[in-house]
Amino acid sequence: MELIFLFPLFISLAVVSGWSDNKVRTFKKDFLFGAASSAYQVEGAWDADGKGESIWDRYFHSNPELVADNSDVDTAADSYHNYERDVEMLRELGVDYYRFSIAWTRILPTGRSHNINEKGVQYYNNLIDELLKYNIQPMVTLYHFDLPQKLQDLGGWTNPLIVGWFEDYARVVFEKFADRVKYWVTVNQPSSCVMAYGEGVIAPGVVFNGVGEYLCIKNMLLAHAAAYRLYEKEYKKKYKGSVGIALELNWSDPINNKTANVEATDRYKQFTLDLYLHPIWSKQGDFPSLVKEVIAKKSREQGFKRSRLPVLSSEEKQMLKGSADFIGINHYTTNLVKPSKAQYIVPSFNDDVGVELSYRKDWMQAKSPWLRSAPYGLYKLCLYINKHYDYPKVFITEHGWSTSQALWDNSRVENLRGYLKALLFAIEDGTEVIGYTAWSLMDNVEWNAGVSERFGLYEVDFDSKEKTRTARLSALVYKRIIEKRIVESDWTPTNLDINISNKEGRVEL
Repeated sequence: MELIFLFPLFISLAVVSGWSDNKVRTFKKDFLFGAASSAYQVEGAWDADGKGESIWDRYFHSNPELVADNSDVDTAADSYHNYERDVEMLRELGVDYYRFSIAWTRILPTGRSHNINEKGVQYYNNLIDELLKYNIQPMVTLYHFDLPQKLQDLGGWTNPLIVGWFEDYARVVFEKFADRVKYWVTVNQPSSCVMAYGEGVIAPGVVFNGVGEYLCIKNMLLAHAAAYRLYEKEYKKKYKGSVGIALELNWSDPINNKTANVEATDRYKQFTLDLYLHPIWSKQGDFPSLVKEVIAKKSREQGFKRSRLPVLSSEEKQMLKGSADFIGINHYTTNLVKPSKAQYIVPSFNDDVGVELSYRKDWMQAKSPWLRSAPYGLYKLCLYINKHYDYPKVFITEHGWSTSQALWDNSRVENLRGYLKALLFAIEDGTEVIGYTAWSLMDNVEWNAGVSERFGLYEVDFDSKEKTRTARLSALVYKRIIEKRIVESDWTPTNLDINISNKEGRVEL
């Protein structure tokens, strides 16, 4: 790397690491701390009590070799039968809220609203009521990757009718739970469309490069907006809840200051950040101009009669603009960018973006091969959002770190502390952050990786019948941060005992 680029990077790293001063920064009393999971990754009970088949059920049942470690994805952490223990863990941590998702097929087995599965409704009623009994707010995600297979048979997220199907599903969920749920996430990570409907490397495994991913992105954003407008019109006045969308927003910097690398990084940001942010939070609405121009140009060169990026009508733009009370930020890592010399599939999302990603050698690596620790990236992401989208309210809806099965997970602790320090700097510089959500409460099925990559604050013994949960070091450190409202650099417990010690469910060290 060139020194001229390293200097500003060093300054960013120094600032968010707290090296620049000795000021103790504190999370305010109204700042919320939470933990997260998703239905497919923890619930298990894939066909119990009337639940229908999801795309992940079909994907792994048809291709069991795609589970990297041959783990039992059908049972997962068995939260369907262990939700009371899950809530007990949340009480041990002392969190303010729990972000979990509803399995669409547990509520509507066929995906359509004419057939409601009351046993599925009862499961989520039990979970929500158990949370509220201990003053833990539920944050409900309507969609976290597990589309009903019956809807996928009709084209899934590439079929524009899914916007209406999702709105119908949202109405059922709002009717059943909106009286007790104040925080809602409509859709988790529309960027999953690239792997699901373009590259075909995750469920439903559709290979439709350069076309399928953009159809999916458009329809998923419109489905989000439809659910938001439904809540806004029929439920918000009565229940006063907040509705947002969770976006995968990782940071990127040019590998050095050469013009080509800077331009490539800007293009990459517009394809991975602004493609999802711009339609909802910009004053102009619509997809970003650069994204439209790049795809239209490449489409013409490839012989297409029109752009592979579908057009948003004026009515759709209007429906999307302002359709969120907060940005849900799922942030994990930072990449270094330069133009790619590789020959990607044509057409494809990767060919449209045309970049190569790398990391600094000194960034700590997680168990997941794609995950490196670079806390300054969260700080810079927040400043970018503030600058381009006028200081919106944000929730950190996911941030986490993968390790092996070890209970003394020191690397997760280091990562957690670094990113929370970065977040404090971002708040000090004007970012309006409502809360932070640790991913994840417990070890889960990490999609194709099975249970080989552990993200949990709590270890799950997947070999035990009870799926025993045990607190890791990171659980105790996170609890300490919640209690003290500061990030200490050197606090370590003498053991990993964690117990509930008062009626409110807060845990004292």
